[in-house]
Amino acid sequence: MKKFKLWVVLLEYLRKLYNFPKYECSLYIIFMRRVYLIIGGNLGNREELIDKTARQIEQKIGKVVKRSDIFESEPWGFDHDTNFLNQVLEVETSLEALCLLDTCQLIEKNLGRKRDHDDYSARTADIDVLFYDDCIYTLPPLVVPHRKLHERMFVLKPLAQIAPSLMHPLLGKSINELLSSCSDSTQVWRYASAEKRRIMA
Repeated sequence: MKKFKLWVVLLEYLRKLYNFPKYECSLYIIFMRRVYLIIGGNLGNREELIDKTARQIEQKIGKVVKRSDIFESEPWGFDHDTNFLNQVLEVETSLEALCLLDTCQLIEKNLGRKRDHDDYSARTADIDVLFYDDCIYTLPPLVVPHRKLHERMFVLKPLAQIAPSLMHPLLGKSINELLSSCSDSTQVWRYASAEKRRIMA
């Protein structure tokens, strides 16, 4: 028991020494991981919700190193009157993979996400873990790399913008190569905010 307490004290000392944030999770590790997340939604003020999602990720998960442009796309896998806005973030985090997933779902809930059994439905906020370093996970609540990322143009376009050479550890192809070979016909285009449209008018 004493050894365990000493280990906890040591971890806390290292966290403070290197200024690692202590997030709202009981499990954390001292090594930083590079993860790629896609955020977005199609309900409410879509642009504002993307901004709020990114800010909560900064607060609860880690430093946002890069972010793609915001892209607009038709709903994927179901029909809805409102298109989705999506953005890909590259984030440095000290969270363990399952803790990262729990924190993403907490942020979604904070922003009004109501989960049901249908994966393809309208939502205010959605956060998917695309990559967690070059790790491969096939755990019941988490599959990384995301099992459908190579099939989705709305994922590949923003991801290729910030990480074109990133290699898929299972498929052995770069994001640019996956984008070039993707057969998804969903329309995806760079989003112009209301402010940008006003300036361009």
